[in-house]
Amino acid sequence: MKKTWVPFVGVLILMLVITACSSDKTTNSSAQGSDKPAGEASKEVKLTFFNTSAEVNGVFEKLFKTYHELHPEVTIELIPTPIGGAQLEKFQSLLASGNPATIANLDAGTILQYKDKFLNLDSEKSTYEGLTKPGAVDGALLDGQFLGIPWTAQGYGLLYNKRVVEEATGGSFDPNSIKTRDDLEAVFKKIEAAGKAPVMLHGADWSLGAHYLGLTYSLQSKNVEDNRKFVEDLEKGTVSLADNAAFNGLMDTFDLLKKYNARAKDPLVADYTKDSTDFAKGDAAFYFMGDWTWAVIGNLEGRDKEFGMIPVPISNNPEDYGNTQVAYSEPKLFAIDNSGSTEAQQAAAKAFIQWMVTSDEGQDAIVAQMGLALPYKDVKVKSSNILSEAVNSYVDQGKVLNISVINYLPQDYWAKTGASMQKYLADVIDRKGLIDEVQAYWASQAGK
Repeated sequence: MKKTWVPFVGVLILMLVITACSSDKTTNSSAQGSDKPAGEASKEVKLTFFNTSAEVNGVFEKLFKTYHELHPEVTIELIPTPIGGAQLEKFQSLLASGNPATIANLDAGTILQYKDKFLNLDSEKSTYEGLTKPGAVDGALLDGQFLGIPWTAQGYGLLYNKRVVEEATGGSFDPNSIKTRDDLEAVFKKIEAAGKAPVMLHGADWSLGAHYLGLTYSLQSKNVEDNRKFVEDLEKGTVSLADNAAFNGLMDTFDLLKKYNARAKDPLVADYTKDSTDFAKGDAAFYFMGDWTWAVIGNLEGRDKEFGMIPVPISNNPEDYGNTQVAYSEPKLFAIDNSGSTEAQQAAAKAFIQWMVTSDEGQDAIVAQMGLALPYKDVKVKSSNILSEAVNSYVDQGKVLNISVINYLPQDYWAKTGASMQKYLADVIDRKGLIDEVQAYWASQAGK
């Protein structure tokens, strides 16, 4: 299977709309890690930080300044990247010049592609297993190695507008009541009868190809290596989607979403801001999307106040894997260079990263200012992102679908198969035609 960089598209959408703000908050954790043994003089060390989360450059820079105030011997310089452009090329040029960044904030797939350039962090693994929520470290492993420290978490499924659902159904809505496809359709029918659109489907290739159809590759097994083998078998042509229960169940549910889609008359317009806004203001009860859309709807005037998330049910057996789990991943990781950095820089980088994800200052920057969710147990800062909190409730219950197989998929898988899903959504091809096109794509990847 081709192992190359693939953007987790939800993160790109999130980063295009986040406003980088700052806070003057002062906390009690300022002294964490700042004490040094008496008489010990610390040598000055300079770190560079390569950042692909371009819209929050300012938040990172302020955080570096705070850390320098606490640790005067450590200076951290930001290497910014443009929004959505030439980030990988800039990273490659730094490697080629022999001047790599000490710390890199990268997509997991990029770290995997350049794994020989990064420090193996297995010595830190037990520490982070103790700090993070269950499964966070396992979800960050790449080819079984701990090469990147998780710091963001995202989830997606069927978002719901609580007011719309409850007004249409005439009672309190319990998200746990939907465990099967039939459960979902029963609610859809009540919402339609009340004169509201049951669901919003966003028609962009990234939503359809990566987020929806992409669930196929994660639903095969709870084990990521088994899911990788399934994709390899697709490439070899030794498995057929036509005979695959997870795929067919997923597509049966897609047919249901398609039937009740608020955008059914023009399904491929794919105006992300409009779809998100209309859902937030009550024009649809459910919305297939992720917690990153809070960056659009969080500050909308006139929006509804209560939202949540349910998994996408893929069968009528409530015990089937996926029916009660939301899709979950850690799309960005912090990796430490091992191709040009000194041991002192590597040690300082480890200390800084741990401070950033555990200190009050670091957590405030990530959660309150960047608007992201931390996959850590002891997060002292409450997020304003209602959707992230909904995802966290599933994480805390262990009800998550690990989608980290996407780290091993080709760069163009979502665009190519997403185009086929668009044809299916617009009734240009039927399910057999969809299967033929998707399997032809995977066959084209054999041997690459």
